[in-house]
Amino acid sequence: MFEFPVLVGDIGGTNARFALVPETGAEPRMLSHEPTHGHPDPTSAIRAALAKGAEAAGGRGPRSAILAIAGRVDGPEIQLTNAPWLVAPARIGPDFGLSRAVVVNDYVPVAAGAADIAPTDLTPIGPCKDCPVEAPAGARVVLGPGTGFGAAALVPYGDHLAIVSTEAGHTDLGPMTPDEEAIWHVLERAEGRITVETVLSGPGLARLHAAVRHVRTGAPAERIDPAAVTEAGLAASDPHAAEALALFGRILGRVCGNLALTFLATGGVYIGGGIAPRIVRVLQEGDFRPAFEDKAPFAAMMREIPTSVITVQDPALTGLAALASEGERFVYHASEWRQG
Repeated sequence: MFEFPVLVGDIGGTNARFALVPETGAEPRMLSHEPTHGHPDPTSAIRAALAKGAEAAGGRGPRSAILAIAGRVDGPEIQLTNAPWLVAPARIGPDFGLSRAVVVNDYVPVAAGAADIAPTDLTPIGPCKDCPVEAPAGARVVLGPGTGFGAAALVPYGDHLAIVSTEAGHTDLGPMTPDEEAIWHVLERAEGRITVETVLSGPGLARLHAAVRHVRTGAPAERIDPAAVTEAGLAASDPHAAEALALFGRILGRVCGNLALTFLATGGVYIGGGIAPRIVRVLQEGDFRPAFEDKAPFAAMMREIPTSVITVQDPALTGLAALASEGERFVYHASEWRQG
């Protein structure tokens, strides 16, 4: 059980978002968004957030905390994958006089939030994009390309919902067509590999654009800002950016299909992260669903699995509030510290 108020935080490679849950069942009250690289450690960022959000907190400080971080939760100190912070519950708890501090992978709360997500917080992708989302029973997968690539599964287990964290972003990814093979030959690698995250992330979109431009024109494969790629691709002002966005959507559909098969996610695939909500039109009008469904001999099953983009702001904070208020409902892996 968590002692309220509960500090909740979604800590990524670019931004750390903090809020306070004042009591059981309450919505999180936003404190602030802090730039990860603007602070030397999480304690500094939390202090800044509590100071900026003092009015929202109503003068009450946190008594416990649950933080989601973009990294593998595999010990008492957790290293962010795309930032230099080490996050240690045993340090954060005493720093703020808490009774309990818990750290989970950043897609654990997104999965928890997907358990009761409202159709109004989703944009369906696929043949039924104008229909209400009525998700069937079964496991669900949540994932998202952003600074990196995260994914988790929500699996019914008796009266509980088990949340399975993954490192799907670091699995290998290869080309499927001659065009993709040509791009793969010049695609910039990350630590010598082409992984899901190498392609399906902000930096990955920039890599795709550079590779497409090089293949089409012979120009040096130099990266530009991912936001500039998105803007130019959506406006059709740069044909290479438009092609990169289309390729991004097709590969995202393929990877979503792979994860749906891995977990038999008949309950649906839910896409978060910072990129997907900006490129909904590309996903709806492009090859996302054909790539998702192209999974013979299970194409018929894949056609029945709904895919949606999560459009609610800060879904991880909502999910963290659910974990704090309904902890007995969920089973998940965490690194934890308790006072005494």
